[in-house]
Amino acid sequence: MITTERAVHKEQLEQAFAIRTEVFVEEQGVPHEAEIDEYEGESSHVLVRYDGEPAGTGRVRSLDKVAKLERICVREKFRKAGIGAEIMKELEAIAREQGLTKAKLHAQTQAADFYEKTGYTIDSDIFMEENIPHVRMIKSL
Repeated sequence: MITTERAVHKEQLEQAFAIRTEVFVEEQGVPHEAEIDEYEGESSHVLVRYDGEPAGTGRVRSLDKVAKLERICVREKFRKAGIGAEIMKELEAIAREQGLTKAKLHAQTQAADFYEKTGYTIDSDIFMEENIPHVRMIKSL
C-alpha cells in the first residue's frame, strides 16, 4: 500500500534525505554538498512509503510566486509502482494550498516523459545540472 506524508518531523526529513542521497549521490554521482542545500528549511517536503518502507520523496518551494518542484526521486526497487505520481500529486496540492497557480521543475531528460504524463510541458533547450542533462518544464495548476 502506498501512503503519502508531509515530511515535517526530524525522522521523516532524515528518511527523505536518505532517499535523495541513495538516488542522486550514490546512483547518479551528484556531490552530497550539492544535494542537501540551503533551501531545505524553506521547502515543503513529501515522503511516500510503500508498505511502510520509505520509497520516494520530493520538495516544493515558492520561487517568484511559482511553485518550484525539486529533488523528486524514487528508490530503484520502487520504480514503476506509482510512487512518482503520488509525489507529484502531493507537491502540487501543497503549491495550490499556498495559492500558487503555476509550477516549474528541472527534469532530467531521461525522466521528461514521466513529467509530460503528469501535465508538464518542456519550456527550454537541454541544459546541464551536476553533469546531468535537464530541461525546464512548466504546468498550470
